[in-house]
Amino acid sequence: MSTKRSKVYVAMSPKKSLRDSTGQAGGGEKLKAYVAMSGGVDSSVAAALLAKQGCDITGVFFKPWLSPDGRAFCNWQEDKRDAARVAAKLGIRFKVWDFSKEYGEKVTKYMVSSYRGGITPNPDVMCNKEIKFGLFLKKALAEGADYIATGHYVRLCHRDANLRMHANNANKKINKFATFAWNSQHSHRTYHLLQARDNNKDQSYFLWTLTQKQLKYCLFPIGDYAKPEVRKLAKKFGLANYAKKDSQGVCFVGQLDVKNFLKEYIKPKAGEIKLLETRKIIGRHDGVYYYTIGQRHGLDIKTGGGPYFVVSKDIKKNIIYVTSNEKNLATDFAEIKKINWVGRQPALPVKVGIKIRYRGESIPAEIGKGAKPGVLAVKFKKPARAVTSGQSAVFYRGQVVLGGGIII
Repeated sequence: MSTKRSKVYVAMSPKKSLRDSTGQAGGGEKLKAYVAMSGGVDSSVAAALLAKQGCDITGVFFKPWLSPDGRAFCNWQEDKRDAARVAAKLGIRFKVWDFSKEYGEKVTKYMVSSYRGGITPNPDVMCNKEIKFGLFLKKALAEGADYIATGHYVRLCHRDANLRMHANNANKKINKFATFAWNSQHSHRTYHLLQARDNNKDQSYFLWTLTQKQLKYCLFPIGDYAKPEVRKLAKKFGLANYAKKDSQGVCFVGQLDVKNFLKEYIKPKAGEIKLLETRKIIGRHDGVYYYTIGQRHGLDIKTGGGPYFVVSKDIKKNIIYVTSNEKNLATDFAEIKKINWVGRQPALPVKVGIKIRYRGESIPAEIGKGAKPGVLAVKFKKPARAVTSGQSAVFYRGQVVLGGGIII
């Protein structure tokens, strides 16, 4: 894999301007960054890159959310030790902050209430909005930080008042990342989120809720690196976790069996599974809330044929409808609510690419005003499969994240 860098766009804080690439602010004061450190390789390298650049770094580990009976869904004590070891290796301060109560209030309740209402939420999107770029950002700034940084695979750029895109050429030395300095006199700037250079790791889908006020304090140091390069950097910097496996669980929680988790909050309620085309009963389920549109596995269907996919749910009657014809999962229309535009809202209608799931393709579409205030209507240029209420629809123009919303 080539190590040639594309241009990296990392916007800096309005408080101070970088004098050079050593992390020095005007007047020689070091820039302060609080880095969210999970114990994984990505956030560790993010901290290392900033530290190598000369910034004043504080690593912060978040204590995870625990179930009401005190159970953890990940080995968080080990993750905390890994993060602490990296901080010690880099010679940076290290703190442990507990947002678990707030996570329960803002994310867990949202997740449970969404499922109870028959929709499928994305807790990682809400975690980023409320915890990482909400509470963490607020507390870090209150302690004097100039920025927060995370290990997200995403890039950031800005345009000035003359609509010129600003970025500097990437530094080929692996112990630095490109930054663009700005100061408080440049107040008319619009920040843009861009997809990561590594398409396989791009996490821009989860960050569509970010606002201009948040982005001006954010750094994403690894957005211009591919995952193998990040691991090489970790090894070069002497970080013990350079080969640690990536976490695959829910943000702030860990590995989670969603169905078993929901059963602790939503009592099972047996019901019928019917074939969409004939309305014939072909199986049973233990709770309509536990299933999502497009789901194939975990269906108790005794009849032959198939495979069968969940195509719709009747919450009031507690009925799940399935189909063996995947064409019944396709639609060329959707409605979106709770819209956030990362930058300026474009004039409607507007042609965009839309992702309706993290690993999904970007589908060409046109967005226009919906039938109700605060709702957008989406017309897909080709049928989209399993458009699911509660999931995020994220709008792209090329590599730029325009914004997003929640599918109705």
